[in-house]
Amino acid sequence: MKLLIITAIASFEKDIKEMLKKSEVRSFSYKRVKGYRDLTEESVSNNWFASEMNESESILFYAFVKKENVDLMFSMVDEFNEKQESLSEIHLAAIDIDRSN
Repeated sequence: MKLLIITAIASFEKDIKEMLKKSEVRSFSYKRVKGYRDLTEESVSNNWFASEMNESESILFYAFVKKENVDLMFSMVDEFNEKQESLSEIHLAAIDIDRSN
């Protein structure tokens, strides 16, 4: 069993739910969160909003997934991210679960 943690901008919510469904993830949890990006290192000409911290409407998903379904989820996220023209991507992490009940 693995714990998947997924973060993305809120506009990717529908896409993530579809990927979870295709990966046979029957139950998951998600929450709307505020995403922050520190832009203090970027020059003013590259920083469109000219502020040091940018805030975005984001989502956080987590789900317990069978090990055999994790690779499919990573493949779909990689494929999705490659097609994006924006700087935003879906971020995915998998954590081993030693014990659960």
